[in-house]
Amino acid sequence: MNSKQVHRVLIVANWGKEEAHSLSATICSYIEEKGIKCAVWRTTVEQDKPIIAADTDLVICLGGDGTVLYCARYLQPLGVPILAINLGTFGYITEISVDEWQEAVDRFLEGSYTLSRRLMIRVGVYRKGERVFTAHGLNEIVVSSSGISKVIGMSLKVGETHAGYFRADGMIIATPTGSTAYSLAAGGPILDAELSTLLITPICPFTLSNRPLVLNADSLITLTIAPNQRTGVVLSVDGQQNFALQEGDELIVEKSRSKTLLVTSEQRNYIEVLREKLNWAGGAEHA
Repeated sequence: MNSKQVHRVLIVANWGKEEAHSLSATICSYIEEKGIKCAVWRTTVEQDKPIIAADTDLVICLGGDGTVLYCARYLQPLGVPILAINLGTFGYITEISVDEWQEAVDRFLEGSYTLSRRLMIRVGVYRKGERVFTAHGLNEIVVSSSGISKVIGMSLKVGETHAGYFRADGMIIATPTGSTAYSLAAGGPILDAELSTLLITPICPFTLSNRPLVLNADSLITLTIAPNQRTGVVLSVDGQQNFALQEGDELIVEKSRSKTLLVTSEQRNYIEVLREKLNWAGGAEHA
């Protein structure tokens, strides 16, 4: 039971989804009827920074997993919980369906909710000793070629230990939450979402012995872009923030100091979401 009184709620709505227009107004009216301040931030561009009042106690996210990634990026230093409502099929992160929004909101306002504390990742890009880019993500950072079907070269260091030189289509460094995203498609393992680990997954490595590697979240990971690349190289964070890399750039990747706080669904847990999304055993009726 959480006893903190709620004074202000912000609804972040993906305005590219038609259903978000009416639903955001309905939820906001419902919350205001309870004497709680409520505002709606309409987002259509992932780089638009939402205006978040200092006394915000909850952010309700209307959209899909991408909208949650957007919210997580801007909320990570604030410690504000996210109640994510999925507009469409169930996402890996957005567990709460449209039909369940009122029950989920009521439970939060009553203090009878549970938070899932998700590890976030931080990356800094250093060029000739100077930091030129910094970003945080909930899912992953990806280093890949900016061209089509081009192999890139990079060296990997874990802590002070040289882990190897990689030739691959790219490299993914993911959080446990991100283990069900790009990393999974690239052959990486599924990790429990609340583990404290980092996952390194090569993308189509030239050497088949280059396999995914799970590390303690306290590990400091360094990727260095090798010289003599035959293509441009780009860094992507959660598929929403992109930065062009140069030969010799050094990427320092580590866990973020803060975590994303997700209000969990009372209707389904993480394993049930995986079972539905991945159609394990042909569906729940065969379990």
